[in-house]
Amino acid sequence: MEDGQPSFTALTAAAARVAHLIVDDEPRIFADTLAAALLGDRAEELVSFHKLHGTHPVLAGARVQVTCRSRYTEGALGRAGVTQYVVLGAGLDSFAYRAGPAGRIRVFEVDHPATQHWKRRALATARIPVPEGVTFVAADLTSDSLAGRLAAAGFDAASPALVSWLGVTMYLTPGAIAQTMAAVGGFAPGSELIADYMLPEEMRDEAGAVYGTLVAQAAAERGEPWLSFFAPEEMTDLGREAGFARVHNVRQRDTVPGELWARADSLRPADLAMLFHGVIR
Repeated sequence: MEDGQPSFTALTAAAARVAHLIVDDEPRIFADTLAAALLGDRAEELVSFHKLHGTHPVLAGARVQVTCRSRYTEGALGRAGVTQYVVLGAGLDSFAYRAGPAGRIRVFEVDHPATQHWKRRALATARIPVPEGVTFVAADLTSDSLAGRLAAAGFDAASPALVSWLGVTMYLTPGAIAQTMAAVGGFAPGSELIADYMLPEEMRDEAGAVYGTLVAQAAAERGEPWLSFFAPEEMTDLGREAGFARVHNVRQRDTVPGELWARADSLRPADLAMLFHGVIR
């Protein structure tokens, strides 16, 4: 996040969402219709890799990863019946700006100040209005109090919320992950947390192993190494310790309806990452 730029992972995740609508065939897994506008001048450069090498296992795997987790999370939000949505490590997430969060949902976007500053400029440049119900919460989850930052931003601790935490945990230490999960575990009953996490090497299938090896190496070379890997039972234990009474660990292939895997393109589910879905009772 140097020179006022967002993290490279935020940019590439948005580019993968854009590319899915260009490179891949029907049926679409997820439609992020604003990601290209948020990327602005960077869109063509970043999406061109997908256009030229869309079947490469890393690029195809990235598109599967970002679309599946986003579809699952936004689907869960629609079913949760909450009035607060907290997006941890929001990056260039566009949920709040696509069609408006139906008026009833207040969105708290939590991220590093540099990424938020870049995103707000991108929104302004693209003439995308920020809805009244969106609040930007500048925070560093490795050092700041999540509950304190949210409270200062107007978060209602007495009302349930759905918390999205996607594309982040692999870059944090287990201690930092446990700390954040414990903070969310202190939210009102009925609150939910959805977070993706990387499986250890011995639990990945062939596709997951190829993707994991190549991407982890590239991330480390950029100064963003993967630091944490969990078996599902380990994430379940963390969730229980944090106060989640009900926990599900969802495989990538199960994050979306099964018919979406009847495809003619290069998108295939992999055992690389899973989603933790915990509910506070």
